[in-house]
Amino acid sequence: MREVRLIDENNDNVGVVDIRDAQSRADDAGLDLVEVAPGAKPPVCRIMDYGKFQYEQRRKERKAKKNQVKVTVKEIQLRPKTDDYHLQFDIKRASKWLQEGKKVKFRVRFRGREITHQHIGRERLDNIEEALKDVGVVEQKPNMEGRDMLMIIAPNKDNNK
Repeated sequence: MREVRLIDENNDNVGVVDIRDAQSRADDAGLDLVEVAPGAKPPVCRIMDYGKFQYEQRRKERKAKKNQVKVTVKEIQLRPKTDDYHLQFDIKRASKWLQEGKKVKFRVRFRGREITHQHIGRERLDNIEEALKDVGVVEQKPNMEGRDMLMIIAPNKDNNK
């Protein structure tokens, strides 16, 4: 004889009853008997409309998914030989994206023998960091990944729209 703690359709605690009695109560109400806490001693069962319960759960998940904030990452690629004039255009674009709440990834690509002058790329990224410090904060410091040096800047908390 297996006993369960029963909660009826009105969320009232009926108490510990035999499983057959709980099932017959659910059948009389025209609802389902659902085990909600199998690890408890005795297990907890609830009388409910299981189809309606599943529908409500899916609806909550969709609503939560709709309210999620998606963070987009924009990327700007540079070279160590990129002219300062062109660099200013990239800084303006990055500033606009950061004000819109997007993250910006700067990639300095080294080709051929340029890899021996990594300090030039680091200086470029330091200058970019300095220029964007009022609208963004460095999330990932410049580091090498293969032949690329990467830096990620995230928007400041106070300037998001």
